[in-house]
Amino acid sequence: MTNYLDFEKPLAEIEGKAEELRALARTSEGMDVEDEAGALDRKAAELLRDLYKTLTPWRKCQVARHPERPHCRDYIDALFSEYTPLAGDRAFGEDEAVMGGLARLDDRPVMVIGHEKGNDTKSRLTRNFGMARPEGYRKAVRLMEMADRFGLPVITLVDTPGAYPGKGAEERGQSEAIARATETCLGIGVPLVSVIIGEGGSGGAVAFASANRVAMLEHSVYSVISPEGCASILWKDAEKMREAAEALRLTAQDLIKLGVADRIIDEPLGGAHRDPAATIKAVGKTITAMLSELAKKDRKALITDRRQKFLDLGKKGLAA
Repeated sequence: MTNYLDFEKPLAEIEGKAEELRALARTSEGMDVEDEAGALDRKAAELLRDLYKTLTPWRKCQVARHPERPHCRDYIDALFSEYTPLAGDRAFGEDEAVMGGLARLDDRPVMVIGHEKGNDTKSRLTRNFGMARPEGYRKAVRLMEMADRFGLPVITLVDTPGAYPGKGAEERGQSEAIARATETCLGIGVPLVSVIIGEGGSGGAVAFASANRVAMLEHSVYSVISPEGCASILWKDAEKMREAAEALRLTAQDLIKLGVADRIIDEPLGGAHRDPAATIKAVGKTITAMLSELAKKDRKALITDRRQKFLDLGKKGLAA
């Protein structure tokens, strides 16, 4: 762990002390610190359990945004074979914030599409921090239509703060591109499953997640607006993001109750970033299970199932 969240500072101190002791022992021959370091490890493990037992919605937002969480590229590299990236929207250009292409999942041909945030300064700038421009959504439309034409299931991995709000993006039809992507999600006649692997922000997420089945990682979030944006609008104060996060009901646990998400994928204790391999494996099992649920549905049934899911939103959980 190189990045600790604000609420993890006490944990950072304990784990840091344990590592200092072990580093000292490595430079001092014959020095035995394992008993003391082990005691600190146990204390850290207990504190970690306590911290993550009752995470507030705002803290879940922080975990969902952790820079060391596995990103779209990590899932594609680990879960899919023969991945062949497809680029461009055939109208303007390529958007690096959106990855997509043909691949195999357990030897089954699929189309996989997702937001990629990047994992260091250079790649984050290249990927625009996962905020897609219109050409990214138009590329997604192109790939979904291709999958529909060849009968390939579509898998989307959602991790974006929202669509890019820049001047150029608006000039090129950002809202129309998002609407078109959402429409395409609802209209294709092949299985479409989506996993919220980090942030699911605004229409930029809905454009990929209007799916037959939506799964969310345990500490992921999915909402119409970020807590900071909501607080700026409602209270004219972005510092009220904690209150906004509570009101938005953006956690996986809330969205299961509301019928927005269909299942929650458990994360390792301390979040996906503490054991990326285990998280990726769990996501892979869930995707396979969701595709199996839809395997026997014909084209008409898949479209009806997907549209009905969204028509039913708002019918349960709102009084909770």
